[in-house]
Amino acid sequence: MVDPAENTAAQATPVQTSRPRRAVWTWVLLACGLFAGLLTVVSLLILAVARSLGGPGLGFAASGGNIAVVDIDGVITSADTIVDQLRKFNQDGSIKAIILHIDSPGGAAAPSQEIYHEVRRIRDEKKKPIVASIESVGASGAYYIASGATKIYANDASVVGSIGVIMEWTNYGNLMQWAKLKPEVINAGALKDAGDPTRPMTPQEKAYFQGLVDNMYGQFISDVASGRHLPANQIRSLATGQVWTGEQALPLHLIDAAGGFRDALLATAKSVGISGEPSMVKARVRHRTLWGLLTSDADDLFPDPGRLMERHAGFYFLWR
Repeated sequence: MVDPAENTAAQATPVQTSRPRRAVWTWVLLACGLFAGLLTVVSLLILAVARSLGGPGLGFAASGGNIAVVDIDGVITSADTIVDQLRKFNQDGSIKAIILHIDSPGGAAAPSQEIYHEVRRIRDEKKKPIVASIESVGASGAYYIASGATKIYANDASVVGSIGVIMEWTNYGNLMQWAKLKPEVINAGALKDAGDPTRPMTPQEKAYFQGLVDNMYGQFISDVASGRHLPANQIRSLATGQVWTGEQALPLHLIDAAGGFRDALLATAKSVGISGEPSMVKARVRHRTLWGLLTSDADDLFPDPGRLMERHAGFYFLWR
């Protein structure tokens, strides 16, 4: 006869042994998950470091291509990157021609002018054609740049022109008065603090700045006329700051042909003896990585509030 107490103990034994096993497997799975997550994070950091060590230099997205494409988009604030690309492509013997793919309202005066002169340098060396293709907008400083190219293409609905100069800054004198702040300035030279944003501009200062703007305006007109092989007076008559559609710009000789980027690409390839579908070369754009954000200066993420009140007047070839 079986003792009931022994039978109860026998039935309880499997329950007591299964709990530790389940607990062990839970910890094993948890450890594997944590290890996999850690491995993923480490891999991403290694990849970010590897990319950041590549430096800001130009890398090619493709090799052995025939037509180089340089994108000029957004507001132009610096010439460095674009000029570096142009020089690199101009020196590369495998590049048969360069296309400026433009979608920009222009920007700062000096960078726009610097890019224009690099475009003209390439064109005048006659090593290879340099063509401009205007997408949606090629205005003011962007048109300045395009005018230095061998040929300009634009869509019928593209916005072209805006030959003119604008100078602007923010006057926050009323804000200073409201905050009961009074700036104290000691200077030598009547125009040394011209453009002080804490007070109204004097007639003498206005005439001074107008002279600077007029001088830049004359440079703009002269360079566009030279680039387009047109009389300066003809460009001056169009230099009202206004824009035209591509369809309107063609008879005004502001562009050379109607067509989009692909039209410019195929026509340029044909002009340099490339048959069939041309291959394109672009400079690799390096995006900011997680590692770059983690190691960047805090000012890049959180701008200094003091910069909001910097006293700086800007001169722009810019279409609003």
